[in-house]
Amino acid sequence: MFEAIAFYTFSAITIVMFWITVTSKNALYAMSALAAGMIMISGFFFLLDADFLGVVQIIVYTGAVMALYAFGMMFFDTTRDVKERVRAPKLVFLLSGMTALVLVIALVAPILGDHIEALYPMKEGIENPQAVGIVLFTKYLVPFEVAAVMLLVAMIAGIVLAGKKMDESLTLKVEDEFTQKGAQ
Repeated sequence: MFEAIAFYTFSAITIVMFWITVTSKNALYAMSALAAGMIMISGFFFLLDADFLGVVQIIVYTGAVMALYAFGMMFFDTTRDVKERVRAPKLVFLLSGMTALVLVIALVAPILGDHIEALYPMKEGIENPQAVGIVLFTKYLVPFEVAAVMLLVAMIAGIVLAGKKMDESLTLKVEDEFTQKGAQ
């Protein structure tokens, strides 16, 4: 009974947080709701007794959202509301419909299939973190490394862009002070 109550509670809060993320016009509110939604997702892992994955969800994904939060504060004027126009509403409708269809197929496929077998079945004596490590560093080694390189490149690009923005603002500030002194 406790698991059912916890599941529905986490589900409702997660859906609300991601709804706020999608509909919020303020970037800081959207990123805060995204981080809260990621933390709520970790609750599902804890309910399934996958404690390691729950902790990884909190550390890695919520940490990534907080990095996104920092980039958002560096690059955007977060005090203004974002105003967007949909330039191709038919395309948005088509992509939304296709996404819904893919989700329905993905959720119904296990029910219709006779037997689904994991590619890397669990072995006796291997705990959850070890099983994750085996799969991560065998089958998914290349995507894992590519993701690491992409994050490194994004971090370096963010630092370079923030540095350029800082140089421009400092240059303008020095020029303004120079022109004010020259006018006196």
